[in-house]
Amino acid sequence: MHIQRHEDVTPAVLKVMERTRDPRLREIILSLVEHLHGFVRDTRLTEAEFRDATAILVELGQLTTDTHNEVVLMAGSLGVSSLVCLLNNGNRGQTETSQSLLGPFWRMNSPRVPNGGSIVRSDTPGAPLYVNARVQDTNGRPIADAEVDVWHASPAGWYENQDSTQTDMNLRGKLMTDEDGRFWFRTVKMVGYPIPTSGVVGRLLRLQDRHPYRPAHLHALIYKSGYKVLISQVYDSTDPHIDTDVQFGVTEATIGNFVRHDVPRTGESVAPWYSLDYTYVMEKGEAILPRPPIK
Repeated sequence: MHIQRHEDVTPAVLKVMERTRDPRLREIILSLVEHLHGFVRDTRLTEAEFRDATAILVELGQLTTDTHNEVVLMAGSLGVSSLVCLLNNGNRGQTETSQSLLGPFWRMNSPRVPNGGSIVRSDTPGAPLYVNARVQDTNGRPIADAEVDVWHASPAGWYENQDSTQTDMNLRGKLMTDEDGRFWFRTVKMVGYPIPTSGVVGRLLRLQDRHPYRPAHLHALIYKSGYKVLISQVYDSTDPHIDTDVQFGVTEATIGNFVRHDVPRTGESVAPWYSLDYTYVMEKGEAILPRPPIK
């Protein structure tokens, strides 16, 4: 059809997009066109604003490297990552879920760690943290032989790939659940930290008068054939930013109780130290690992 006025554009584009062979891709692309065109009309987007928007998309890609993913960071800062997570888990958004955000710092091939071992691989000052966790299905049955990939930021607020003072793979490790679905390890207590703000996301936060902080949290990615891969973060309930996470990732089901102990553990002399007990719940499904956001 010949386009004579702006009302003709959307029908013309939709007619072409309807030729998409794959049914799911066709559904997505048709909705995308309708919403994008609707957004342009609703906001009366100017030509200059359109050029700025395309420049921002280019910059998001240019800022994404092997060690930093600005696109994932932006998706979290807009609440998109959290929305996708909650719509696709907990019985399709009907119930609570231990599923949370993957975040931009997961790496594959973390070193194996035996249960009871430590994931601290370099001099990392901080209060000891002892994690005791259990993996179960939605009926409360333990899941044995599940692979649990854990990682977190240092007590200084840095992941090891951001910090040259830390050994490679510091505060990362892979464990296996025992016959009771349990795994346990030692680390140091993490703190909340600001997300990177030198790029597009940082500019957005400043324009909105938002702080850049994430509450302290422990990441886990749990893999077991026959179950949907569980990607989780357990947040410290005492963190000052627990109610204002810049990435909108905190849910009731992912708030943990990091208990402070002021008397040393039996046979040890360090105090204070912390303990975390948490139960992860996996749903039946296809076990597909996500694409790592960084190398």
